[in-house]
Amino acid sequence: MSLFRSLLRTARQFSDYNIREYTRRRAADAFRENRAFGDAADAAAAFADGKKQLEVAKRQAVVYSLYSPKAKSIMEMKLQ
Repeated sequence: MSLFRSLLRTARQFSDYNIREYTRRRAADAFRENRAFGDAADAAAAFADGKKQLEVAKRQAVVYSLYSPKAKSIMEMKLQ
């Protein structure tokens, strides 16, 4: 569960709505797919892959924060 929470926290670091939601949705989908592993080796392999994906997401969040556009998405704007 800590890996899942870490992925969700990393997803919140993206300033772009689409990338943030994609990262959040992808993390949830991956955990749903891997929920039913009965074999310890399969679960360990999925956990290792999740750790790699977390590191990639963290690096991407840093890079994207440096070069992201400052305009907000229409999904983030409040209706007046």
